[in-house]
Amino acid sequence: MVAKSNNQQLLEKFSRTTEEIFSIDELKRKLESGKQLKIKYGVDVTAPTLHIGHAVNLWMLREMQDMGHKVQFLVGDFTTQIGDPTGKNKLRPMIDKLEIEKNIQAFIDSVKTVLRFDDPNLLEIRRNSEWFDQMSLAEFLKLLSMVTHSRLISRDMFKKRIQESSDIYMHEMLYPILQGYDSFMLESDLTIVGSDQLFNEMLGRFYQERLGQSPQVVLTTKVTPGIDGKEKQSKSIGNYIGLAHTPQDKFGRIMSIPDNLIISYLEVYTTVSLDEINDLKEKVKQDPMACKKFLAEKIVERYHGTEVAVQERKWFEETFSSKKTPDNLTIIKISTIETLFDAVLSYFGNKKTNSEIKRLFSQNAISQNGNKVSDFKVLVASGDIIKIGKRDWFKIE
Repeated sequence: MVAKSNNQQLLEKFSRTTEEIFSIDELKRKLESGKQLKIKYGVDVTAPTLHIGHAVNLWMLREMQDMGHKVQFLVGDFTTQIGDPTGKNKLRPMIDKLEIEKNIQAFIDSVKTVLRFDDPNLLEIRRNSEWFDQMSLAEFLKLLSMVTHSRLISRDMFKKRIQESSDIYMHEMLYPILQGYDSFMLESDLTIVGSDQLFNEMLGRFYQERLGQSPQVVLTTKVTPGIDGKEKQSKSIGNYIGLAHTPQDKFGRIMSIPDNLIISYLEVYTTVSLDEINDLKEKVKQDPMACKKFLAEKIVERYHGTEVAVQERKWFEETFSSKKTPDNLTIIKISTIETLFDAVLSYFGNKKTNSEIKRLFSQNAISQNGNKVSDFKVLVASGDIIKIGKRDWFKIE
């Protein structure tokens, strides 16, 4: 495989985005063994959206691939039907198989922006329905007999529900067992996960040891607040920067983060050297806007290349700093007299509901030819320039 010095460089590189490792000595031994390691990357396809928070793990996996190790991309098509209760205080709705299949392809398309799919020796795609669809009740009961009730309810979100007298459904309690057993079936050597998945993956170590395998190393990564500065990135909250977002959307969303997140975003989401980041700490206090543009450019560069990143910075500065209307406006064509509400609805298509669009009007987020408009019944005319929020523009024809 690779030289010992390269392994040390890998660990040093990982340290900037790593929270905890269980355990570092085991990981060093595995890396120095000279064998190709199998790294489990499991996802439940509850929604077809991956964001740059997920990509922290993906970039680390890419580093492992480049060193000759294999990523086991595990699609939780069986466990998605249950849903991990992580961070949830109520029952997650069940997802049907048709939606799961649709989400799987969207996940793979997003993952391809980071991971290598060009060599079957470096990546394999598996589904946990391969073993759970075939498992007998007797086999499943044997798995349950190895884990105590007290161990399962020690999980933080279960303890929270108990304190709040909220319901815990049995299939939710069994979820960590299913995820843990995945590690045994894949014979994984390492898994890289967010800290919220630690409990489940430690059960993976437990089952591997109980069933005669060498236990996987569990590496947890840092989780930062979303672009609102509050909860972690989430599509349902809308405070995320998606891998599928356009370069322009990525740049604009980064520019909306609170100033106090600039340094942590640079550390976790870019490859800017830690020395350079350290030098920027004082500048953030003096000129946060310049530092935020630098951050946005570096994140866009990582996913779309230097040329695109430079173009997006130029577009942003010309549009927002100089208050200039962008040249590449989307054209919304109308054949009859329409209201501004109808025009905005056409612009968004199925992306926003009627109530969400009305809320934009009530928040004074919509301008017509430079004037804020709160009345959604105002009529539009050919040539009107419509601006929505800070990043969305279109022209009426």
